[in-house]
Amino acid sequence: MKVLVLTGPESSGKSWLAGELQDAFGGVVVGEYVRHFIEREARDTCYADIPAIARGQLEWEDHARLAAPPLLILDTHLLSNLLWSQALFGDCPAWIEEALLTRRYDLHLLLAADGVPWVADGQRCQPDLDARRAFQQACRDWLEQRRQPFVEIGGDWEERRQCALRVVGDWLVAR
Repeated sequence: MKVLVLTGPESSGKSWLAGELQDAFGGVVVGEYVRHFIEREARDTCYADIPAIARGQLEWEDHARLAAPPLLILDTHLLSNLLWSQALFGDCPAWIEEALLTRRYDLHLLLAADGVPWVADGQRCQPDLDARRAFQQACRDWLEQRRQPFVEIGGDWEERRQCALRVVGDWLVAR
């Protein structure tokens, strides 16, 4: 099983691109648990929610891993939980990073903040491009510091799709 993660700032196309990659290469997509959590709870999240959100994300991921598909595409993983917790609340439970580092992720696609418009959807809270760039940089820093394999994907929607299809296609053939 090869595990691909889409990461980066909000409104950069992670969910859309996960579907495009699944259409092209098959596999199983695991969505973003926090969206489900927010819809279910119908309120703003708080720091006390972070462990439940992270456990929910892990539960969805673990369920998909049990099926052992040839390709597992994660719309997000605990890195988003970690960085959003730090950004919104100034802290993050230590076990989240520990759990993230114990799992195998074969490739991350880090989506850029630039090149596509921010779209309000009732859950997103970072319309400022500089804030999204800072989130992208935080993702990049974390991936580099922990020597996680990643490729940055930018451009407009079509450029992102074409680049991701090329990168993932080459990666799947090479492995």
